[in-house]
Amino acid sequence: MRRLFVLACLLSLAVLAAAQRPAAHWVGTWAASQMGASANEELPVTAGQPFTLRDIVHVSLGGRRLRLRLANDFGPAPLHVVAAHIARVRSRVTGEIDPASDRAITFAGRAAVTIPAGAEYLSDPVAFPLPPRSDLAVTLVLAAPPARATDHSGAHETSFIAEGEQAAAPTLTQARAVEHWYFLAAVDVLAAPAARAVVCLGDSITDGHASTLNGDDRWPDDLAARLQQAAATRDVGVLNEGIGGNRLLLDGIGANALARFGRDVLEQVGARYLIVLEGINDLGVLTRDHPVPAAEHERMVRRILAAYEQIILRAHAHGMKVMGATITPDGGPSYYHPGPASEADRQAINAWIRARGHFDAVADFDRAVRDPAHPDRMLPGYDSGDHLHPSPAGYRAMAAAIPLKFFSAP
Repeated sequence: MRRLFVLACLLSLAVLAAAQRPAAHWVGTWAASQMGASANEELPVTAGQPFTLRDIVHVSLGGRRLRLRLANDFGPAPLHVVAAHIARVRSRVTGEIDPASDRAITFAGRAAVTIPAGAEYLSDPVAFPLPPRSDLAVTLVLAAPPARATDHSGAHETSFIAEGEQAAAPTLTQARAVEHWYFLAAVDVLAAPAARAVVCLGDSITDGHASTLNGDDRWPDDLAARLQQAAATRDVGVLNEGIGGNRLLLDGIGANALARFGRDVLEQVGARYLIVLEGINDLGVLTRDHPVPAAEHERMVRRILAAYEQIILRAHAHGMKVMGATITPDGGPSYYHPGPASEADRQAINAWIRARGHFDAVADFDRAVRDPAHPDRMLPGYDSGDHLHPSPAGYRAMAAAIPLKFFSAP
């Protein structure tokens, strides 16, 4: 009896320990802001016929199991996905995959899924060894092109589209290369209990305009590389939620930052941190076509700061820490025409971002890339040439300015 009692106690302790041990959980390793495809971004395939789409993405966090989140956010009708596959990438230039690594993805145990209009859909988990900062091919077969595609237009990565059903083909036959991601919102990995993610919310500077095609040298990519180099931050995924032309206050290319905040920030799996780089387009559009009175400048600054406060409040309500990034110099661009009043607006906003009591931390991107001799302009070596977007070297300098202590485990 005594022996049985001891065994029962040991079993009870083991069960209790297992119950108290934190379980592995899902964390985002890649994501992109979803948009409604414009007329010139619609799919170049035959109407009413099946076609194959191969998106190639560069993940941040590794894992041994993953799942996809497919998107029909802007589709006016249900989206019929016939098949979905994942595989390792052999060539980002041709879209060739390693056929030995090819895995079929299911949805509630079935190969096909119908995603309602305006919705997103999680796949079943699949065992797949995914190294950190590696390339993943996501191949989708659709029954027919939708009336409107959901995409991310500023991919700076090559995807491939071909007629017919070619889900497991090593290379798609007669494929057309495009620089968009279609119908793919996120990739999640089953990660260690301490794993978490940071969302990078921004405009084209976050999206990576002027970065290298297939080069993974946007500032969020460079941040992911830094995080992987340190043991304390190796479990942090990086999710790029930048949209070219995005603004805080008004819609432009994509919904304004406050309108998309729920989907692009709060709904990101495992997200515990947020970096905000928004406002340059609000300032630029204000005076792009003509000067405005001083009262309009004051009103714009006031509304931008109020929008930052809204972002901080909403993120804090969901347990997220928020880092504010100062707005980078924009003197001399041909698209915007910032004068002394606009530069004063930028300086006032940056002073608020740097001040204590607002954001939880600051990434001083302005200081990282500005020319000390001409503070309203970027250093020539960090300027892509349009005097608005940094070069890959500028993006590296921005990532280097992010204090990694911000990502201490919650």
